[in-house]
Amino acid sequence: MRLLRIKDNSPQKKDAFSQIKKLTGKIADKTLEQLEREGVFVFPETIKNAEDITEDQMILQSVNDSYRSGNVMGFLGYGDERLIIESRFGGDEEDYFFQYLLDRVLDFPNIVDLESDANQDNRLFNFLLFLFPYYLKTAMRKSLFKKYIRRRYNDGNAKGTIDIARHIEKNTPFVGNVAYSQREFSYDNSLMELVRHTIEFIKRKPYGNNLLVKVKDEVKLVIDATPGYELYDRQKIIEQNKKNAIRHAYFREYFALQKLCLLILQHQKHQIGSGSRQIYGILFDGAWLWEEYINLLTEDTFYHPMNKGGKSAQRLFDGNIGLIYPDFISRNSEVRIIADAKYKPIDNIGNRDYLQVLAYMFRFDAKIGYYLYPKEEGFDDLKLWMNRGSTYEANVMPRDDISITKHGLKIPVDAPDYAGFVAKMKIFEQEFTSVFSV
Repeated sequence: MRLLRIKDNSPQKKDAFSQIKKLTGKIADKTLEQLEREGVFVFPETIKNAEDITEDQMILQSVNDSYRSGNVMGFLGYGDERLIIESRFGGDEEDYFFQYLLDRVLDFPNIVDLESDANQDNRLFNFLLFLFPYYLKTAMRKSLFKKYIRRRYNDGNAKGTIDIARHIEKNTPFVGNVAYSQREFSYDNSLMELVRHTIEFIKRKPYGNNLLVKVKDEVKLVIDATPGYELYDRQKIIEQNKKNAIRHAYFREYFALQKLCLLILQHQKHQIGSGSRQIYGILFDGAWLWEEYINLLTEDTFYHPMNKGGKSAQRLFDGNIGLIYPDFISRNSEVRIIADAKYKPIDNIGNRDYLQVLAYMFRFDAKIGYYLYPKEEGFDDLKLWMNRGSTYEANVMPRDDISITKHGLKIPVDAPDYAGFVAKMKIFEQEFTSVFSV
């Protein structure tokens, strides 16, 4: 196996990728959305109208004689070639920051050392298992999935289409029963059966019950809704779901859950990415993880519209025109603040980022803006005052009432272990949020 480890948001000479040349050719200059269509599991699922699905979300972007990684972390494979993308704050052996983001946002178990397992495919499989509670909870916020199915009966209360061949087979000589079938709107359908099979599969893992206790109410609902579950039906249920993917936009959360369940249940027989020519892996959108993490820290101070979830959309203009999703809008309407989470280095925040936040500030009558980004220790905040005047009149000068601040959260890079990293993060989080409570 040929393995290469790189950092997110970092340049790397193309020569370094010579050992994984085939894999690099499959992923270079492609967006998350493109890779997702090719079979790579992307978390969270990409949405076409999301603002962040641009070149920033590329795995590797060609820049002269180098490749620049984007805002993604995770694992990719192709044949016997492997690529691990860690956070840029990770150490030589452990990536505590990536682990911490997964722990805070997704309540992940402590398994982020991607290279500690001799079998990388098993490591990838564990990631898929640990994502199941999140996807199950998200899908079932829309209640149990219900659809029409065709059931077959043989009794004296014929209500649907009579099955002549089956009737002759089962009811000769005639004793009063009729073989028939009818369409029914039911919770016990192929998708819910697939979810049930996944639950039963996870239960048999050593950590299965601890994993499922996070969604015990949802698990109970699924079990109660699938009285027709039989273990020996698993392959039939898998084939039914492979042929009948959930396509309706309203149920996109169930489509994501269906895709995850199929990957989990097919792992034992086929392995993930079976076939020497198939690309496979799991990638985490670091920008999304960072934004959700910041929301956990500041939810008492800011509203948090969510573009990927399509929640709390705002509009620039009257007539429902100009859809926008500012990352954070302060709850204090007297001194309105607009904040934008950026999972990238301070020097990469500029140009389009400035225009975007200034437009949001203008829309919400805010005179204070923030970029919230992760930084190494030792870097100070940078406050930018907006200019007034024009170079044509030679009267350009900074205003004293409108500013945007690049406000970083310190990330420890020298912690001796994960417990030490968490302890330092708690201190830095308090420092980070204190500026909003003044």
